[in-house]
Amino acid sequence: MILSRVKPAIGGETPVTKKIKGKGSSLVEDYLNQRDYVGAMTLLEFQRSIGERGEDADLWLAYCAFHLGDHKRAMQEYKALTERPDCRPDVWVYLACTLFLLGFYKEAEEAGSKAPKSPLQNRLLFHLAHKFNDEKKLMVFHQKLEDMTEDQLSLASIHYMRSHYQEAIDIYKRILLQNRDFLALNAYVALCYYKLDYYDVSQEVLAVYLQRVPDSTIALNLKACNYFRHFNQKAAEAELKNLIEISSSSSSSFEFAKDLIRHNLVVFRNGEGAMQVLPPLVDVIVEARLNLIIYYLRQDDVQEAFNLTKEMEPSHPQAEGSVRLNVHQRTEYIIKGVVHAALGQEVGSRDHLKVAQQLFQLVGGSASECDTIPGRQCMASCFFLLRQFEDVLIYLNSIKSYFYNDDTFNFNYGQAKAAVGNYKEAEEIFLLIQSEKMKNDFVYLSWLARCYIMNQRPRLAWELYLKLETSADSVNLLNLIANDCYKMGQFYYAAKAFDVLERLDPSPEFWEGKRGACVGIFQLVLSGRQPRETLREVLPLLRNTGNPEVDYIVRIIKKWAKDNRVSL
Repeated sequence: MILSRVKPAIGGETPVTKKIKGKGSSLVEDYLNQRDYVGAMTLLEFQRSIGERGEDADLWLAYCAFHLGDHKRAMQEYKALTERPDCRPDVWVYLACTLFLLGFYKEAEEAGSKAPKSPLQNRLLFHLAHKFNDEKKLMVFHQKLEDMTEDQLSLASIHYMRSHYQEAIDIYKRILLQNRDFLALNAYVALCYYKLDYYDVSQEVLAVYLQRVPDSTIALNLKACNYFRHFNQKAAEAELKNLIEISSSSSSSFEFAKDLIRHNLVVFRNGEGAMQVLPPLVDVIVEARLNLIIYYLRQDDVQEAFNLTKEMEPSHPQAEGSVRLNVHQRTEYIIKGVVHAALGQEVGSRDHLKVAQQLFQLVGGSASECDTIPGRQCMASCFFLLRQFEDVLIYLNSIKSYFYNDDTFNFNYGQAKAAVGNYKEAEEIFLLIQSEKMKNDFVYLSWLARCYIMNQRPRLAWELYLKLETSADSVNLLNLIANDCYKMGQFYYAAKAFDVLERLDPSPEFWEGKRGACVGIFQLVLSGRQPRETLREVLPLLRNTGNPEVDYIVRIIKKWAKDNRVSL
């Protein structure tokens, strides 16, 4: 849920050390030293409009746009500079940095290659190699990194983007020990701890930075995300409102903060406004694609969710032997597995279900996840798809205390209990479910009806059917009630169910079922296990059929009733 654009491949903001030539340069320099890029940019644009600008004014204008997050404007300014015959060679690497942040990686590589060799160029190419998944080039540029702050920060950012969060933390902490005034590194460390699910530690480290920079976009966003994970949605949204107020001020916000806020508000509000906000951010914010997939799944639009996963290839673990997954890899594998499972069940595809089972097994069997709650859920899902329900229960039993009021967990837990014949506990678990949508689902109704029947309460199963409108689901539920009641010797409700089925479809199969159930009721009456008065309801059921066998059965029942003084 912590979201931001890809981090720049260049160093952070540093005080301006060069004098800007031309009129008004001292005032512009004051703005820049205060990091008031809006003020500096406004003044530079004014000087440009009246024809009074310093020698490097256009370069500083691009610099301000870059640091405001307006990378498109910065790109335009740098491009204009490269078209001049007296263009400084280092402008090409600045242009490449803007292209990189806009996602034009090929163009960034072309522009960067025209720049003279420098630590900044190497860092840029290092990040591009990561984007291109070119491990060979990545190592070449990695070896050229020096033991200087900018290069080490660049290395840490690559570790972060490759989800090697502990390695990034180690670098940030080492630099912090040498440079206590590099306060922003506390925010980066906090971000890494967030990714490792250590939300309380993340908040503790983040507080150090917020004490000095209380209006930081990244830090306030991270604080809201920590609250979302550690507390609840309302607490997170309240924190985000502080960020909204700050970002509404043009002098203190970055452009990308608006994307962060819009995205996270959708998450904090449980998907409200998802279709308006998330699609444009799919290629801007990494988590936007995952959250949009989750939204589609909640809306039962499995095909759209699958279409998004087709472009999402989870990064493969690099370690040999026992697989270790980081948090982002785990999330990608789980979401992709859920989508394949949902699509496989919807279209009846064993291929999709097999892919889902393999993805769940990869996560649940990994060294980093085997003892985590998500890891055990994945193993339960894997065995569920394999229909090995005893194994499913081993994993679900180990985590059930964390999900007592979770409808989805109870739905799966109840099915697993019923599948191994533990109908009493299964019924209790199904009745814990509160979601009306889930309670109206045919799978839920059919399992609950079966539990009622197996627990000798067929009347409750029949009442479930009576609440349904006539549909394919109601017919299927009737079939289940008819056959399960017959199997359990609950002939009265079996006869009622077969009677309705026969009227819907005069098939010999349904007549045979009704005939057997009616005879079964008669046998129960004869043995004293069914009230004699029940025979009054049996005769109309039999007479609903035009089968010649009816008369013979009716005569026998009537004769017995007469002999035993039973009024029919």
